[in-house]
Amino acid sequence: MMEIGKLVPLVEVFEGIADWRSPRQTRHQLAELLTVAVCAVLCGADDFEAISEWGKERLDWLRGFLALEFGVASPDTYERVFAVLDPRQFEAAFINWVGRLIPALGRDQVVAIDGKSSRRTTSKAAAQPLHLVSAFAADIGVVLGQRACEEKSNEITAIPELLRTLDVENCIVTIDAMGTQTAIAQTIRDRKAHYVLCVKDNQPKLTDSIQLALTGMSGELKADSYSETINHGHGREEVRRCWAYQGIDRLYKSEQWRDLRSFAVVERERRVGGKTSTERCYYISSLAAEAEKIAHSVRSHWEVENRLHWCLDVQFGDDYARARTQHAAHNLALVRHIAINMIRLNSSRKASIKVKRLLAATSDRFRCELLGLMT
Repeated sequence: MMEIGKLVPLVEVFEGIADWRSPRQTRHQLAELLTVAVCAVLCGADDFEAISEWGKERLDWLRGFLALEFGVASPDTYERVFAVLDPRQFEAAFINWVGRLIPALGRDQVVAIDGKSSRRTTSKAAAQPLHLVSAFAADIGVVLGQRACEEKSNEITAIPELLRTLDVENCIVTIDAMGTQTAIAQTIRDRKAHYVLCVKDNQPKLTDSIQLALTGMSGELKADSYSETINHGHGREEVRRCWAYQGIDRLYKSEQWRDLRSFAVVERERRVGGKTSTERCYYISSLAAEAEKIAHSVRSHWEVENRLHWCLDVQFGDDYARARTQHAAHNLALVRHIAINMIRLNSSRKASIKVKRLLAATSDRFRCELLGLMT
């Protein structure tokens, strides 16, 4: 069971971020300004105007733990500060906060890494929308860190940068086909973690060698382990099968993949009504040929889509966010990640994110609980 620490006061975390503004011309402390933003987003605010108006309405409550000598900043002030705030420093503060909250992820925790674009953050100055690569602890539903890149194709350089900021020792890192690169596998092993990487058309010779090994044309190859799960729900039946193999000597340039120990075939068979569809995917891994563990890792990877990206779009309106000035969209996305982590780590109420945000907006006690202010 993973140990979850006590929530650290946000002001304490944010005080480590350098404030570039002139003290003589600054009325609102940066740490307090960011803390109000997190509180407002927890309660349903999705843009700078909503953050400011919520803060002004709840000023008396906020002054229970913040000084706010000059009240709550205006929407324009929020936009200016978020636009210029260095996102690397904000990311570092976020990762420090998560690290203090979760000192160790635990053995075999699946860390899914995937990217997401905020579609409406384009402007004349930035033709490409904000694209964030996030590391997501699948079992507990918490964002561990993130790194921005100019576009999806640049995930290859962003992923190693992100991994170097995280403590993923003894974890299993999963990445989709774009991240199946020898340098990324090397970085994962340097961080003392294992990898399960999807193999598709971006590695055509490796894919061909896996398919050739399975056909028996180079000699019969039997699976070293096999697992199967059957799930029923929503009018469909889904059968998931996994075959794991140790025969990495049959793979194309297997020696280039650091500590490669196995490859696997994952088959998904769906039956809806009278129709059946089948999909096969291939994976390489530094894990031993244990089909059950590899199958669990592959399935857990999609938690980043279902429990992070979908929630950000549907519950936090990420795809509708229009912050476009300099770093504003990036920094506001980090605030959403903080909020979603606080909600996920709360176990006092068994409720959806939507309901918990509603409760945070209406209940001072529950809001304090989410923020770790309860004594």
